[in-house]
Amino acid sequence: MDGASYQRFPKVKIRELKDDYAKFELRETDASMANALRRVMIAEVPTIAIDLVEIEVNSSVLNDEFIAHRLGLIPLTSERAMSMRFSRDCDACDGDGQCEFCSVEFHLRAKCINDQTLDVTSKDLYSSDHTVVPVDFSDATSGFENPEDQRGITIVKLRKGQELRLRAIARKGIGKDHAKWSPAATVTFMYEPEIHINEEMMETLSLEEKTSVVESSPTKVFALNPHTQQVEVVDPEAYTYDDEVLKKVEAMGKPGLIEIYAKEDSFIFTVESTGAIKASQLVINAIDVLKQKLDAVRLLEDTVEADDQFGELGAHMRGG
Repeated sequence: MDGASYQRFPKVKIRELKDDYAKFELRETDASMANALRRVMIAEVPTIAIDLVEIEVNSSVLNDEFIAHRLGLIPLTSERAMSMRFSRDCDACDGDGQCEFCSVEFHLRAKCINDQTLDVTSKDLYSSDHTVVPVDFSDATSGFENPEDQRGITIVKLRKGQELRLRAIARKGIGKDHAKWSPAATVTFMYEPEIHINEEMMETLSLEEKTSVVESSPTKVFALNPHTQQVEVVDPEAYTYDDEVLKKVEAMGKPGLIEIYAKEDSFIFTVESTGAIKASQLVINAIDVLKQKLDAVRLLEDTVEADDQFGELGAHMRGG
């Protein structure tokens, strides 16, 4: 219908929030928006990762390419990634790494001088920018009592006489170009389930039948109340849409005893960050990127409309 508005106002409710983990509800929207948000979080939120490695000395057992690949996969703190320039768009440098706008330089120098194996780790990387450093995964709950156990991500092991010296350039990028730039370890969403139990039909079942219904679910969605002997929904979100409990009640000749629907406008998101940025910031940055993409689409539509209205003149004014 002409003039109809399909504008919606999604709502977000935070359930759990940690530095590297977030769980929240997204309501009053549809699957297209939920999936767009998920895909942007995985592939289009920029971070900083090592992209160029110049090996000066490498007498370890790993070849240069192997070490360069391992360096690229080390997550770097990327709070300033959104404000940095992509190296391909930077007009202040030639991409050699000596640029504060698009790159960060790292150095690593390690040599084993005794008979004990030397672990070269991410903590041996020295950054030219104190805001962009390898992510530190050690914390108060890690269980490490000895500081030597908090050595970071292992890059290579050196034996006596072996040496590794290198220079590395970290740049801004997105997961769509390479997985090393993805800030998300995992991002999932599920439809929020709505479960209804027909209490009148449930009263016709024996205790053994009620128990079999509860146990038919692979996950602990239902439980038998020890006092009332009634089947209750204890954790609807544990339901994995496996339909096992529905098959069970149908096999018992009780279709309609339990009905399960997916709320098509309500989603439960689980976000785990690699540590490059906090999970909360990952969600916020993804929303900003998604808004930029929608603005670009709106601008394109306006341009097409101008072409339709002014024909060759509009295209000529844009240089087409």
